[in-house]
Amino acid sequence: MDQSSSLLVFIISAFALGIVLILTKDNIPPKLRRGSAIAAIVMISAAFILMIYSFLTLG
Repeated sequence: MDQSSSLLVFIISAFALGIVLILTKDNIPPKLRRGSAIAAIVMISAAFILMIYSFLTLG
């Protein structure tokens, strides 16, 4: 697996985790809800930063 495909897998999985957490927020226990939301925010932010970085270094 090269670097671009690894980055793509991370971006897709980060956004998928965010979508799953949003759609199932009522079924998650309150103690897990806060930690998983913070983890999802960190992963989505990192994915967004890596996406912007890869667009800037493409050329």
